[in-house]
Amino acid sequence: MNVFLLRHGIAADPGSRNDSERPLTSEGRLKLLKVARGLRNLEVSFDIILSSPYSRARDTARLIAKCLNCRQLMMEPGLVPGGSARATIRRVNALKPQPENVLLVGHEPDLSRLISLLTAGHSGIQMTMKKGGVCKLSVETLKHGRCARLEWLLTPKQLALMA
Repeated sequence: MNVFLLRHGIAADPGSRNDSERPLTSEGRLKLLKVARGLRNLEVSFDIILSSPYSRARDTARLIAKCLNCRQLMMEPGLVPGGSARATIRRVNALKPQPENVLLVGHEPDLSRLISLLTAGHSGIQMTMKKGGVCKLSVETLKHGRCARLEWLLTPKQLALMA
């Protein structure tokens, strides 16, 4: 299985909004369109997308799903800021049939911690995913702990160059 992780695009400033309701900005949408074109040129596709239910992540997931013709999009509470990696892993493992390519759309620093957990077995590797950045992990058996190999980690600028 390939597990892709995507950080949501640029969102509106919090202002008086609840954090969960912050939408993508116009700039965020434009940059994500370039990310989607870069992924398409890399011949990446997704069997299913699981997303944080927060507006900015949900909108990111919908945009990517539309651009890459992914028909299965589900909200995953484990992907909210401070959510449960164990719950997300259980959810992915419960998918039937088991997907070949799954995309998880969420937030920092949780996505970097999840990458660290799955590749090193702990959350101590220091990295930061840019907004709109994408990581590809290959996994034989997905579990909470070291189980994945890092295939690539691309910034939105790198993906835009591939568009």
